[in-house]
Amino acid sequence: MVYGRSPTLTGVSAPVTDLLREYQEYVLAYRLRRAVGGRVTPPGEQLRLAEYAALRLERQDLARSLVRVGLDGPRMRRLDALSDQLMFGFWLNPAEVAAFLRAAIREGSHPALGDPAAFARLLTPSERSRLGPSGVALVCAHHIACFALAAPMLDPDGLNAAWQRIEATRPPLFLDGLTPDEP
Repeated sequence: MVYGRSPTLTGVSAPVTDLLREYQEYVLAYRLRRAVGGRVTPPGEQLRLAEYAALRLERQDLARSLVRVGLDGPRMRRLDALSDQLMFGFWLNPAEVAAFLRAAIREGSHPALGDPAAFARLLTPSERSRLGPSGVALVCAHHIACFALAAPMLDPDGLNAAWQRIEATRPPLFLDGLTPDEP
């Protein structure tokens, strides 16, 4: 398989790929939060793709209705709860990244927060195999670069540099269940 190209994604539109990538980011955030443990451990089991998609659609419909109808307490709380469960924006929202890192440090941190080899252990053996060494390195570099969003929130140059590293290391779809098993 050519790195970055998945046989299952041939002919799939960019929006679908973006949604699958969003689920992939959820899974990696779930695995990382579970590895860190303590108060950052996500409640419940990891959502399967179909479960994630259903909740994501509910969140999207709720957000639209809040814009059309206006804000109210119960719908805002449900939107917040869904955002938390889906870890919506976990990797690319500087405020979310900063809050996670502060909480992770309070829990004793984790090697995956800065060590690419430790982050790579969050991937399954088949995911690592599918990606190959350069793909695993890219995935680790991308996600560790996302942690840099927390520090430079007040430094526009630092924030721009962090975004450039993130964009330069955007990984392909590789998660088990999103790609076919290879012989």
